[in-house]
Amino acid sequence: MGYRWTDSQEIALDLMEHYPDVDPFKLHFTELREWILALDNFDDDPAHCGERVLEAIQLAWMAEMD
Repeated sequence: MGYRWTDSQEIALDLMEHYPDVDPFKLHFTELREWILALDNFDDDPAHCGERVLEAIQLAWMAEMD
């Protein structure tokens, strides 16, 4: 089974591998959402995503960068 929207930590780690030179705080949520949907391991309903979900993923990504 692939990632769900609630798998913010795993999604963040995967995004870090795909986009190592990107500062996640400079991303627009629309772009972040598209990148998540494009991940091979992502398998959830795109309609179940909201701003809070994207913010959690963005914060997890930033935490992993520190």
